[in-house]
Amino acid sequence: MTLREKRCRFTALVARLIDHAIVIGYEPALDQVKRTAAEAASFAAAGTGIANSVHCDGLAVDLLLYRDGTYLTKTEDYATLGAYWTSLDALARWGGDFQRKDGNHFSFAHGGRA
Repeated sequence: MTLREKRCRFTALVARLIDHAIVIGYEPALDQVKRTAAEAASFAAAGTGIANSVHCDGLAVDLLLYRDGTYLTKTEDYATLGAYWTSLDALARWGGDFQRKDGNHFSFAHGGRA
């Protein structure tokens, strides 16, 4: 599958993820979708990301969740959506499954990265 095809599939599934979040009672907000290489390098230097992030390829989104106006910050708060996301496609990856937990990260695997 080409990068273009992955990006189009990823975008369609993010729309489904957001819709599902609303249906089950969350108030979702997009945080960061696409990163520049400089941003990725900066996050990596700060220990909060990787330099070769799939965000740079347009294959990751950080989704903020609110419930009743309260921002949800724990990885566990995102677990239901993480399970839903990974059920949508074999390429779908959720940051809550990563060694360094990142519950609000939803991505597609690409080039050995997620």
